[in-house]
Amino acid sequence: MTLNGHSLIAGKTTAGTGGTTYGMNPATNEQLEPAYSLLTEDQVKAATAAAAEAYPSFSTLEPEIHAAFLEAVADNIEAIGEELITRAGQETGLPAARLQGERARTTGQLRLFANMVRQGDFRGVRIDPALPERTPLPRADIRQRQIPLGPVAVFGASNFPFAFSTAGGDTASALAAGCPVVFKAHNAHPGTGELVGQAVVKAVKDFGLHPGVFALVYGPGASIGQALVADPAIKAVGFTGSQAAGIALMRTAAARREPIPVYAEMSSLNPVFVFEGALKGDIDAVAQQYVTAVTGSSGQLCTSPGLLFAPEGEAGDKLAAAVARAVSACSGQTMLTEGIAGSWNAGTEALGSATGVDLIGKGLEGATRNAPAPAIFGTQVRDFVTNHVLHEEIFGAASLVIRYTSSQDLIEAINRLEGQLTASLQLTEQDYPTAAPLIPVLEQKVGRIIINGWPTGVEVGHAMVHGGPFPATSDSRTTSVGTLAINRFLRPVAYQNIPQELLPAPLQDENPWKVNRLVDGKPEHG
Repeated sequence: MTLNGHSLIAGKTTAGTGGTTYGMNPATNEQLEPAYSLLTEDQVKAATAAAAEAYPSFSTLEPEIHAAFLEAVADNIEAIGEELITRAGQETGLPAARLQGERARTTGQLRLFANMVRQGDFRGVRIDPALPERTPLPRADIRQRQIPLGPVAVFGASNFPFAFSTAGGDTASALAAGCPVVFKAHNAHPGTGELVGQAVVKAVKDFGLHPGVFALVYGPGASIGQALVADPAIKAVGFTGSQAAGIALMRTAAARREPIPVYAEMSSLNPVFVFEGALKGDIDAVAQQYVTAVTGSSGQLCTSPGLLFAPEGEAGDKLAAAVARAVSACSGQTMLTEGIAGSWNAGTEALGSATGVDLIGKGLEGATRNAPAPAIFGTQVRDFVTNHVLHEEIFGAASLVIRYTSSQDLIEAINRLEGQLTASLQLTEQDYPTAAPLIPVLEQKVGRIIINGWPTGVEVGHAMVHGGPFPATSDSRTTSVGTLAINRFLRPVAYQNIPQELLPAPLQDENPWKVNRLVDGKPEHG
């Protein structure tokens, strides 16, 4: 496929007049062709206006056509082939195997949402039939469904060039809900974004949909991002990135004449709690699993474990020694950008110089540019609960081991934590009494609790929650992964005493879309 280096608006290549940028190879810091033209704030309005024009037809699309469109996007992405993996590898430094898995996750979630569209449960159809004879007052015929919010602005993430990018989870769930998408490409992987954007645009054209259903825009992150969120045509925002950027978008959305929701996934330390029973087995295996979770993808995962709580005493000492051995055998992997590598260096320097913190172990510098040696630090729980510096997220292969003496230590530490995406407990049956009091405390702090597993690796399914209290996300009631993610882009509308001829298809008595419904409080299958 040909890379044009321009935005895609209303199905057409649109050259920006706001300057240019290039993708960079983080392994070499070399510039990648072509140059990408950047839109001005005025030019972005063409994308949002087209999305608003597309909303009436796209939001009422018949389910089978809607589902087939999502499947076509997945097919088109796969049809790009190795060209997509090669370009993504050049722009991110991520290995091919990781990228191939992420591409499969991306196309898989598109097909999962297609199945959801066919089934129709997300439409939330509820029908309370009229009860004209009810006393003392009759009941009107009231019907409810969920409708799409409107055009959604989605921001690509640096660390997931497929799964949280152009056709990733936010885009897929918004499109599945019936919302047109204006996608702000991440400037760190512009070519990858364009290739996938072309795949989406092709599906829009092939299905005869309004061309405003999808737009891919390039521009300076701060100005174009703010312009998108402030645009009256945009009705919701999906974002994955830094806490500072996420909060800036939230403030803009809240200050609008019509405030809109911002669903931002921002930062998380993903604490792991190791109990005595888990250290009576193979301590080296526990240490290796931990280090693998910390260093995978150079630690640039939102679920990378930034904290590990280990008991004081001989077993905890052995675990710390095993961690030191495991990390010393690891080499640094190329990070996504030179800037991210620089932030990692600054973060680890600040952590390593904090009072009460020691270096447990460090790996080797990587063979490429921007591949710092992974590092594991150690401290005591008393220092952790009193020093906010130890609570700062370091995006990359670094983590902090915290030694504790009692479950009360752990409860106090959890209470001092900000909101997190995950918490993991390594234990055996003998630890259940000690671990039990932690569960209700963790429920108030995290979106996913894991037993005898590690937080990295997020299953895309119906039960998954990839979210959590602030600042892990901006709305703890939502998830950005799994089919429940669609709920972010819907709102309920009730229809009272509406004639059949005027009712939307899912609410009509004959149920032409064959969706599952709740009728007078009882399930009715389509």
